[in-house]
Amino acid sequence: MANIGFISLGCAKNQVNCEQMMYRLQEAGHTILPNVEGADAVIINTCGFIDSAKAEAIDNIIATGQLKTAGAVGKIMVTGCLSQRYQQEILNEMPEVDGILGTGSYQEIVEAVEELLAGKKVCRFGSIHAKEEEVGRVLTTPQHYAFLKIAEGCDNRCAYCIIPSLRGKYRSRQLDDVLYEARTLAAEGVKEMIVVAQDTSRYGTDLPGHKRLLATLLKELCKIDGIHWVRVHYLYPDEIDEELIDVIASEPKIVKYLDIPIQHINDDILRRMNRRGNGAYVEELFRKLRERIPGLVLRTSLITGLPGEGEAEFEQLCSFLKRAKLERVGAFAFSPEEGTAAAKMDYPDNEIAVQRAEIVEELQSRIMDQYNENMLGKTLEILSEGYDPEEDLYYGRSYADSPDIDGRVWFKAERTVKTGTFCMVNIADIRDGELMGQEAEQ
Repeated sequence: MANIGFISLGCAKNQVNCEQMMYRLQEAGHTILPNVEGADAVIINTCGFIDSAKAEAIDNIIATGQLKTAGAVGKIMVTGCLSQRYQQEILNEMPEVDGILGTGSYQEIVEAVEELLAGKKVCRFGSIHAKEEEVGRVLTTPQHYAFLKIAEGCDNRCAYCIIPSLRGKYRSRQLDDVLYEARTLAAEGVKEMIVVAQDTSRYGTDLPGHKRLLATLLKELCKIDGIHWVRVHYLYPDEIDEELIDVIASEPKIVKYLDIPIQHINDDILRRMNRRGNGAYVEELFRKLRERIPGLVLRTSLITGLPGEGEAEFEQLCSFLKRAKLERVGAFAFSPEEGTAAAKMDYPDNEIAVQRAEIVEELQSRIMDQYNENMLGKTLEILSEGYDPEEDLYYGRSYADSPDIDGRVWFKAERTVKTGTFCMVNIADIRDGELMGQEAEQ
């Protein structure tokens, strides 16, 4: 039996894949190490979505290769989207890599690692469209929250995105399987369930009956003892129906925070992106959501500099942000990804896209400042996540903060506040864009 180290990169969905691989190896008798040094084999689970993610993955492979040269680790296996996308390039150009595993072969991790340790060169690439196998996980998040992946793959075919070619067609998990996992996680102490998929709003539409099942799933999650918060990520605007809005508005366990990637607001740019709907639809949807869900925090992602985005189109996007005052916005400069429709479009120097992303970030920082100022004097429920002895402050998250994406709330308390518990905090100040306060009297 071997000691196995893991490096997990990329999104929450990728992290779940990593946790499942850990479980399979652990069940097979191998030991999962807390870090990579001393490992007989290191699994680097990569992202290959955009240039920055690819660079991060390559840097980690090179750094692990240096550890291997120094004798600190044994074999190296690369899994995930980078290996799926650049199979031959990794084998040809990175001699430190002993094996690669595609996104359709996560379930083969035990056999692959054991072949690797036996001195064989491993190269496994199963179907990326195959049905997902149900398997346990070794949680790598803090015990009080977990990502609940409800589907794999994507059918949206956005012009700028390579994910369908790396992850396959959209495959929903069975509702009973998702709920069984959620109950198991809750029994293990998970209090916040974060629902994720490439497109959560499409959940169930590929199953017999072709019905949207997200609203049903959310209602059932709210019935599970131990779950205190349910958070939903990656809702596509065109799939948000009245039933889903009603459930989000009426269920107190569902935090009033929605991650809805819109990418742009200009109709022509949305058409070039192969996005369904138009700017007017998005604006009306956001207006309706705010009207029906008091206190709603909206997160979105945007792409600047797509071919065809001139000054007028970009100004329309900025004007929309000033009107909509979205609380959370991530802006990404367009980069042509080989294998996508957008890569074939004529595009200007990337510097323009980067400059526009920076303008959006600056604009958004002012909107965030205003949001934080509006929180002063309010009392918020906070999920405590730790204590900083240097600051002599506890820190945690409100409903408006998703882990590893948004900020923290810092607070003083007259008692010991255990990590993973909830408390009420009076917000009194802002520091470096984050809220600060004092725990309310019990």
